[in-house]
Amino acid sequence: MIANIVPFMRLVFAGYVMAREGVFGLASLPELPPGPRLAIGMARMVERRGIEKKDAAARLTDALNRLGPSYIKLGQFLATRPDVVGKEAAKELSALQDNVPPFATEYARKTVEEQLGKTVEDHFEEFGEPVAAASIAQVHPAFFRNRDGELQKVAVKVLRPGVERGFKRDLKSFYLAARMAERFSPASRRLRPLAMVETYERAVALEMDLRMEAAALSEMGENSREDKGFRVPAVEWTRTSRSVLCMDWIDGVKLSNVEGIAEAGHDLAELGNRVIQSFLRHAVRDGFFHADMHQGNLFVEPDGTLVAVDLGITGRLGLAERRFLAEILYGFITRNYLRVAEVHFEAGYVPADQDVDVFAQAIRAIGEPIHGHDASEISMARLLTQLFEVTEMFNMHTQPQLILLQKNMVLAEGVARSLNPHLDMWNTADPVVTSWIQRNLGPMGRISDLATGVTVLGRLASDLPIIADRASKFSNQLELMANNGLRFDEATADAIGKAEAKHSRSGRVALWVIAIALSVIAFGTYF
Repeated sequence: MIANIVPFMRLVFAGYVMAREGVFGLASLPELPPGPRLAIGMARMVERRGIEKKDAAARLTDALNRLGPSYIKLGQFLATRPDVVGKEAAKELSALQDNVPPFATEYARKTVEEQLGKTVEDHFEEFGEPVAAASIAQVHPAFFRNRDGELQKVAVKVLRPGVERGFKRDLKSFYLAARMAERFSPASRRLRPLAMVETYERAVALEMDLRMEAAALSEMGENSREDKGFRVPAVEWTRTSRSVLCMDWIDGVKLSNVEGIAEAGHDLAELGNRVIQSFLRHAVRDGFFHADMHQGNLFVEPDGTLVAVDLGITGRLGLAERRFLAEILYGFITRNYLRVAEVHFEAGYVPADQDVDVFAQAIRAIGEPIHGHDASEISMARLLTQLFEVTEMFNMHTQPQLILLQKNMVLAEGVARSLNPHLDMWNTADPVVTSWIQRNLGPMGRISDLATGVTVLGRLASDLPIIADRASKFSNQLELMANNGLRFDEATADAIGKAEAKHSRSGRVALWVIAIALSVIAFGTYF
């Protein structure tokens, strides 16, 4: 109880900041029960004057930036969970990008020295001022001499000081909020708030270890080595550690600067196609994709090569998920709605007690409106969003990897359409999806599946003697237990005794704490 006081007070402060910035004013009151409606009405009484003139995205950004890196990342994470925060809130949160002032270069230099050893000058000929700052890290330009003795320009990403300590502190508040939601709101239990916070904790822990981002860059670099017109920065491993990431410097134009891209003479339509095809190729072919492909993380180099940076957030799809994605897209293209429905059931995403024909009817309601329209009017991201909305009606379990895929599809499609408003999503996606289907679901795919099955059977056959030996030993142990009862060795019995003694002492201490607290409350009440 006492341990929860500080996290609870931090939650109260966070609520106050959000109220001041007008975040609660974004809620649709008529749709809420009386209790939450009253609470939001009271919270709106502390809103700052003129806050209603700001749009939703600005209010959210200002509030979360004031609360710090943990809340910024939480907002970006919740953008991938429209099932939790609602479609409108997820849409606004998806536009949330870090807007954090840089920290002093002297702290960055100190981190480099602590992480890499020796002085900054021992590693770099030059180490410049920050050129980009985010909630977790910032980027500095630097030069070092390569093996040929030539100066090579690199980008050095340095973790923000104290960011890990701040995340650990705020996580206690997030866990408290999740436990309170599960205890007092039965409806929230279906969304599993505690599991969601655990997932967030793991994601942020990976993002704060810059070696993991370096590994992601390396893996995607290998996967896309033969992909014409796309690359990621190469990692300089000897100058990379947990809090420092050194990689190629990118001389290019951000995709947010559409005018600059056009002035440089690039083909905007072709570049838009490449954004979509690169994302689908990585997701469907490799099962490993960049999960934060907004304009700020994409550059185009002078020769037209698309470069993706900031792989702190990535997504993975297993073979089953890739087949699921390819088959539903192909099913919509061919208007085979029953097959789309069957794929959902085969993957186990929709419970078996649901009616496949009724589910196919619901999918038809999504698919038919796209036919008869110009391809440039059809949004694949919108189609996937509607599909996941419909599946909720049939008790489809939340699939985090598919939601992350859908979220990034929205981002990638938005970037592509900013370059080419008349983008034909289906013709653009067709070469990637069709080739994957032919290779994996056609005759060659069946042969590959058969070969995999034979390999598994061969491995199982070679392991049979070991399995039989273990089964025999287990059977003998069961027989001994049946004849002689369950017995502990001396060390086990001693450990159990110590644990029981410790538990009893802890119980007595807890009772004394409760007694003292009640005495203090009684004294305050009567005197």
